[in-house]
Amino acid sequence: MNASSDGTVIVRDVSKSFGKLRAVNHVSFSVKSGEIFGLVGPDGAGKTTAMRMLASVMRPDTGSILIDGVDVIADPEQTKRHVSYMPQRFGLYEDLTVDENIRFYADLFEIPYKVWQERAQRLLTASGMMPFRKRLAGQLSGGMKQKLGLTCALVHAPRVLLLDEPTTGVDPVSRREFWQILYSLRAEGVAMVISTAYLDEAERCDRLALLHEGRIMYCDTPHRLKQGMPGAIIRITSLDPRRLLDTVRALEGVKGALLVGNGVHIHVDDAALRLSELSQATAAANIEVSSIEQVEPTIEDLFVALLEHKQQAEQ
Repeated sequence: MNASSDGTVIVRDVSKSFGKLRAVNHVSFSVKSGEIFGLVGPDGAGKTTAMRMLASVMRPDTGSILIDGVDVIADPEQTKRHVSYMPQRFGLYEDLTVDENIRFYADLFEIPYKVWQERAQRLLTASGMMPFRKRLAGQLSGGMKQKLGLTCALVHAPRVLLLDEPTTGVDPVSRREFWQILYSLRAEGVAMVISTAYLDEAERCDRLALLHEGRIMYCDTPHRLKQGMPGAIIRITSLDPRRLLDTVRALEGVKGALLVGNGVHIHVDDAALRLSELSQATAAANIEVSSIEQVEPTIEDLFVALLEHKQQAEQ
């Protein structure tokens, strides 16, 4: 997969190994200004390693990384002027207040007082954090800490924002507010790379790279990735979804099945053919079904289906 030469972030053929483990394996992609690019995959897929190399925290074994025209490997210090990196555990000082934490990061980048005050007010207002400016960071909830971390990361107005699983453990309301801030940054032309294991969040990205064992399996918009998914998804809702899952897994034409809420998403080879067969199978097993229908795949459905397809092709 070739990285485009047109982008605020350009990654070409980057690899990183730890002993015999190849954590990132010849990865290439590019991200334009005003684009939210998602690195999606399970734990151990290589997301955090990739983010650390982008942030110049770790050197790749091979390949090149350009951010806003700066060679990350050759000039890591200059890179930091263009990039803000928010790792999974952002380095807040819990014995400082919200304002004091923001001022600390502003001083690191020599941001004038009036400038960072204006930026902080705008960001804190957007995230609902204004009433908590004098509260110690250690007394904030998990969601508030992440929003404060994002404010600190943005105080020097970076051109590129790197977010490594920023909403892990954050409540749904705070996650929504967090993404609203990201959308406003996109409108300002900030290029964003966000890694996440929450596949529902991947739907919010402009483009996705699906990572597996350090490699990019597929890279495209969520819509086009779904269009390219082999087979189809049938959703069956039931009061006994676990027994339903066990029943449908062994049926002909079923490639995979996932519990989703009060139902099961079933990956089949042919929806028109399998709808009636699934209906007959659940009736024969005395499983009460509320609904059965073909639905658009989720990113989770897509990831599992593409992984199964890839494994079958390699056999």
